[in-house]
Amino acid sequence: MDMVIATHNAKKRAELTRILQPLGHNILDIALPDVDETGSTFMQNARLKAVAGCRTSGLPCIADDSGLCVDALNGEPGIFSARYSGEHGNDAANNTKLLENMQDRAERTARFVCAICCVFPDGREIVAEGTCEGSIACEPAGEGGFGYDPLFLPAEMPNKTMAQLTVQQKDAISHRGRALEEFVRKLEEF
Repeated sequence: MDMVIATHNAKKRAELTRILQPLGHNILDIALPDVDETGSTFMQNARLKAVAGCRTSGLPCIADDSGLCVDALNGEPGIFSARYSGEHGNDAANNTKLLENMQDRAERTARFVCAICCVFPDGREIVAEGTCEGSIACEPAGEGGFGYDPLFLPAEMPNKTMAQLTVQQKDAISHRGRALEEFVRKLEEF
């Protein structure tokens, strides 16, 4: 099935494509409009992007909205994860702000959350969600991944940050990998 992905984040696009293409889905690279993420939840923002991408392309469009929710910070950065520092997509500044806000905090539990929405030209949609529990490290480690990966210690591998995992390890336990697993199961039933 031909599909488009509504994201301007090249690393996120690569991760989604890496998981979906081996399943026989042809991911087309079509320029899609920027969408204001005005929703109050990850799923609302994913839906906004998927609807806009489907309207523009005339093809099924997958969008995800994801982020980091830190318990000690009352769920921040949450839906504002990509622009936590005030500058959209500045991973280094976002990580610095997170570490500053976590300074002297004993409670470091957190989770990555991913909401996926796929909208079809006939109006039907498939939604899926995934989480990855873990904690926030005291300093960044690793060169892989993106976003908060250098600071996130997944519960399944608490001695390595997400940025220290291989792509296969990350895909197996990540919030996006889990959401895509649920999405693929629903897509096959669809």
